[in-house]
Amino acid sequence: MTEILFYHLQRQPLERVLPSLLERSYERGWRVVVQAASDERIDALDAHLWTYRDDNFLPHGTARESELALQPILLTTADHNPNGATVRFLIDGVAMPPDAKSYDRIVLLFDGEDDDAVATARARWNEAKAEGFEVTYWQPDEQGRWVKKA
Repeated sequence: MTEILFYHLQRQPLERVLPSLLERSYERGWRVVVQAASDERIDALDAHLWTYRDDNFLPHGTARESELALQPILLTTADHNPNGATVRFLIDGVAMPPDAKSYDRIVLLFDGEDDDAVATARARWNEAKAEGFEVTYWQPDEQGRWVKKA
């Protein structure tokens, strides 16, 4: 059964949260697709993932490159899965992919300071529940650690 996790970003931008979640996925040997709403966002994330830490980088590629099947982390705007990912991250309010049930885990990250993003996340939550997915909601505590709230 596909598990869908909703991450409510508060006091931390996506650029801070996403790399740490991707690091954990990569360390576990999971193949990942990150789907964003625009090519501009993909370009910004691509650059960020190479430079976000001085002592580390995340091996990744974008859907515009060759040999997509070899990428452990793939950044894309499409709802495809050319690298055989078992985990999919959705950002910028991107809709659930048609093949959502083929993933072990789908992670939706949304900006808690943006009313439209919160409304979209609520709609996605209701859709996921109606489809019978196992859904959980995560929010940071005062120290910034993720706590399961629902």
